[in-house]
Amino acid sequence: MLTKGDEYPIHQTPEPVAYSGSDRNFYDRFFFNGYSADGSIFFAASFGVYPHLNIMDGAVSILKDGVQRSVHVSRILCMERMDTKVGPLSVDVVEPLKRIHLKLDEAEGLALDVVFEGRHFPIEEPRFTYRQGPRMIMDCTRMTQNGRWTGSMSIDGERIEIADYYGTRDRSWGVRPIGASDSQETVPVQIPQFYWLWAPINFENLSLFFHVNEDAQGSPWNTRAVLAMDGAENEHLLPLNRPQMEVTWRKGSRRVASAHLTLTDAQDRPHQVTYEPISTFQMKGIGYGHPTWGHGAFKGGYAIEREDFTPDNMAWQQPDNLHIQAIVKATHIGPDGQGSEGIGILEQLCLGPHGPSGWKDVMDA
Repeated sequence: MLTKGDEYPIHQTPEPVAYSGSDRNFYDRFFFNGYSADGSIFFAASFGVYPHLNIMDGAVSILKDGVQRSVHVSRILCMERMDTKVGPLSVDVVEPLKRIHLKLDEAEGLALDVVFEGRHFPIEEPRFTYRQGPRMIMDCTRMTQNGRWTGSMSIDGERIEIADYYGTRDRSWGVRPIGASDSQETVPVQIPQFYWLWAPINFENLSLFFHVNEDAQGSPWNTRAVLAMDGAENEHLLPLNRPQMEVTWRKGSRRVASAHLTLTDAQDRPHQVTYEPISTFQMKGIGYGHPTWGHGAFKGGYAIEREDFTPDNMAWQQPDNLHIQAIVKATHIGPDGQGSEGIGILEQLCLGPHGPSGWKDVMDA
């Protein structure tokens, strides 16, 4: 089946763009977040294409005054991957790798009309390849970019102008669990384990990125740290080396109370970053791990639903509450000893054993 995408030089296999290899879990997704300078208003959005499930879905979620309000949407893809619109939600690439228009026409009391402009060339993170025994669970590539937002939003009739909000976007594609769960477990059955921290931070004239996946013993299997000055092109992104993240967990939980990152630059000069959480955003508000609105879930020909909740009142150990983004204040101390203040997020998804944290089971703390 030929589609609009076949007119563009984006083929990844010998087949038309409608087909993406043979794995039913292939996906292609946009993620966005944005926040006011003091972190008091935070929004995020997801938009996913699942070619072999023939589904396209997305969500917008806004956190303000301690309440998180979300609108979820889903439709049948009809095998056309270039029509990036689901009901009132749309994503338009204005300038590839630089400028994106994200829009939610008023729906269920929420509206968002914003443009993201990147501060630097996107960062390509190392390829994520993760298996449980012989089964491939994750095999994907992701690019990440910090930027500024302009536009407006509306929450139940309250209009809010957005001028130079900071934020982060990513684009990821490949294979990860989507849609209905696999009915047959891997054997022998293993305790689930996934340790993930991701910290894109916006400072006044630069961005600093760090992420890590660690195994049950605390050894990293995917990690990268990068410093990006405003306007930096790909060849001017500055890799940082030997990242070590020390985490202090809230007592009796798997939520970060504070964190401290140490690393060095190419001249072996020291850098350090401290992170102090100020509020919590539930990732299930945009579909991640949601029990009924999970990514790729079949909801019929078209579906839309609003959902409100208060993150601070939700039990961390409930599985669908575990994946969060903590809005954080950050301080970067450079090799000259000078400090700068920034804001960003510290995403957390920590499941199963992790030796350095003292965890031995799925949800102990």
